[in-house]
Amino acid sequence: MSTLAVFPGSFDPLTLGHMNIIEKASRLFDRLIIGVLPNNTKTPLFSVDERVKMITEVVQELGNVEVKSFDGLLVDFVKKEQADCVVRGIRNMTDFDYEVRMNAVNRMMLPAYESVFLVTDSRYSCISSTDVRSGVHYGVDLTDFVPDIVYRLIREKYKENYQ
Repeated sequence: MSTLAVFPGSFDPLTLGHMNIIEKASRLFDRLIIGVLPNNTKTPLFSVDERVKMITEVVQELGNVEVKSFDGLLVDFVKKEQADCVVRGIRNMTDFDYEVRMNAVNRMMLPAYESVFLVTDSRYSCISSTDVRSGVHYGVDLTDFVPDIVYRLIREKYKENYQ
């Protein structure tokens, strides 16, 4: 039996912490879909289409990973893709508390909904896309926070911050 997992997020931008979870999940499941969605509560660095393209480039070496965008409820995307479970990365207890609550809500809407929590390696536990977005505005060296491809794209798009 083939297993399919969805790893959802806004990934704005994709961080090394996200990559750590993607690499782990790609070893655990036959197929992994990275589900990229807009986050209307944040000012994005990149459009959804730019993020899909960027992430696709970063994960191209992982043969069982594909990247798709979606808008709307995660449970609807899970049903549409006929996924077996959803992967969620855990950096700390705050993430865990949030994800457990979200799991309960999603199971109320879709009783077959299952979550698999993967713990981020400790060296990535302090990295968040929010902090990276803040760093971009100050021209911070992000080589320890994002994949090389992502950093190159950040520097190209926000070159005025990296003079």
